[in-house]
Amino acid sequence: MSNPQITAPATPAVPPAVEAAPARSATLGWALALGSTVAFSFAPPVARAAILGGMNSNELLMLRMVIASALFGLTLAVTARDSLRLPRRALWAALLVGALNAGGMILLFLSLNYLEASLGAMIIALSPPLVLTLLALRGERLTRRNLVRLGLALAGVYLLISPSGGVDWGGALMALAATLLFALQMAVTQWTLVGYPVRGVVFYVTITMTVFTVAWWLLQGAPWTAPSSGGWGAVLLLAVVSTYFARLGYYAAIGLIGSGQLALLGPLETLLSVIWAVLFLHERLAAWQLVGGVFILASAALAVRRFGPINLRLPRR
Repeated sequence: MSNPQITAPATPAVPPAVEAAPARSATLGWALALGSTVAFSFAPPVARAAILGGMNSNELLMLRMVIASALFGLTLAVTARDSLRLPRRALWAALLVGALNAGGMILLFLSLNYLEASLGAMIIALSPPLVLTLLALRGERLTRRNLVRLGLALAGVYLLISPSGGVDWGGALMALAATLLFALQMAVTQWTLVGYPVRGVVFYVTITMTVFTVAWWLLQGAPWTAPSSGGWGAVLLLAVVSTYFARLGYYAAIGLIGSGQLALLGPLETLLSVIWAVLFLHERLAAWQLVGGVFILASAALAVRRFGPINLRLPRR
């Protein structure tokens, strides 16, 4: 007599819709991430073009932040009012981060009076290795890899601004100071704001940035020249595309693919900014400056691989 064949109970099939849902979420997340990266990349060349067209950099930044804050606040009031409630500790931390970010934005826009947009974008790409250096001051181990990243970044900056002799040192120093403030606000974010509602934090950071940029504009004598049609086009592109839509896409993408994956697109943003500056502003980089830019992008690409555990990163630009 032959032994009866024993078959295991069939495993219930996973509905195709359930299998496809994570894939669709990841696809949407990457689409939003790429869209926000492209939107952010327009900021330096558009701002530089407006400044070259005669628009005051402080006026440009003030208009950008006021319009973007109004749009962002209206959106949250309609869709996520509860996220505006934050504990006092988180609120104060968000105000500090906003102040640091505002200082960086002001210095960046001032630097674009003296630097080409491509150079400014590559200097700002130093933020990730600087963040790792700042985190090391709070106990994170400064490994040999971190030193390599920092060395690449410093060599890149030297090649960008030193051998040519034609780079304005005042503008370069302002861009470097802006980069340090951007890096500091990212480190403070990790130290104090991880775990709090992202949209609420971003709203208070954005409002604080707006208050500081308006105050700076007033301290400079409230310079006002009625923008031309091209000037208004630059303002709206910066406010609506490179701030409002870029940030909405950025934070929606964080929820779908995580900030660690999103951070990997930082060097792409810098590369796109350089491409736009070359195509539309006809900027040209010397061979050694291109090498310096490659060093900085390599340093940033190595550094962002360390951002996986960070669950919340605030916008830089």
